[in-house]
Amino acid sequence: MIRLFVAFLFRSRASLAAENLVLRQQLNVLRRSVKRPKLRAADRIFWVCLFRIYPDWRSWLMIVKPETVIKWHRQGFRLFWRRKSRSGTRGRPQIPNGVRELIRRMSIENPMWGAPRIHDELHYLGIEIARTTVAKYMVHHHDRDRRRQTWRTFLRNHADGIADMDFFVVPTITFRLLYCFVVLRHDRRRVAHFNVTEYPTAQWTSQQIVEAFPFDDKPRFLISDRDGIYGSQLERRIEILGIRWVRTAPRSPWQNGYAERLIGSVRRECLDHVIVLNEHHLFRILSEYFEYHRHDRPHQGLAGAVPIPRSVDSARCGRIVAEPRLGGLHHRYRRAA
Repeated sequence: MIRLFVAFLFRSRASLAAENLVLRQQLNVLRRSVKRPKLRAADRIFWVCLFRIYPDWRSWLMIVKPETVIKWHRQGFRLFWRRKSRSGTRGRPQIPNGVRELIRRMSIENPMWGAPRIHDELHYLGIEIARTTVAKYMVHHHDRDRRRQTWRTFLRNHADGIADMDFFVVPTITFRLLYCFVVLRHDRRRVAHFNVTEYPTAQWTSQQIVEAFPFDDKPRFLISDRDGIYGSQLERRIEILGIRWVRTAPRSPWQNGYAERLIGSVRRECLDHVIVLNEHHLFRILSEYFEYHRHDRPHQGLAGAVPIPRSVDSARCGRIVAEPRLGGLHHRYRRAA
């Protein structure tokens, strides 16, 4: 290339014009015979440089289109900045996926929180990021939904003032039907009271309500279905106690879901595995089960906790000992001292 350039400087005008004519003729022949000539990187660099320094470069171009040369220049520009961005200096640090998920989780669980509030909470967790980054990854709520709470939050805040009551039937070995009455507190899934009878009446049920909430330990709301056992006498007793009686819609057991789940657990975990002999036998079995239910059985609704909290044994203690419950239907495990 340098040798040709030096020879070009010392050539006469006539010889240069003749050589230029010969070269153009050869290019015309090449264009007729080859639709797309193969170019090397050096060829592309040559035309890109010529296009930047010589204004009349289009008149010399024959084998490619001028738009192609401009495209090569743009590609070179992108390659230049791509290599420059890799040279030691880095941009903004990437936010870990765990932090992104935490920001989304905070914004979903706390719809009233904005980016500054979530940013301050992350600061106390040792996570230092900008507020604009928090605003970028948080879930944005509609303005009218920002001050709304979920039903789950509302029920949790009022769970200590809600209780359920319900009956379920248990057949004996002689096919007699026994009625079991249970009262469940929502706050800790704790069975406040239960009893068994063969002949349930409104007067008997009223007495059970009094025994379930002694010493002014009464809930604000008492939920039940529309069983015919409940009568006007029970309604008057509930009003005297200052409790608001909430009845579910007809044929809607899901509206009294906590009590229905409790009855299902009693059947699956206890009554489906025994044959009830009589009323006294059923009362004793249910006493043992509800004792296990209060002190030993974890509940998913309490995040794995027990209605009456139990201590967590240290892994450094002694060997693990199994204590049978309900004659061996269930066990409680603890570490020996």
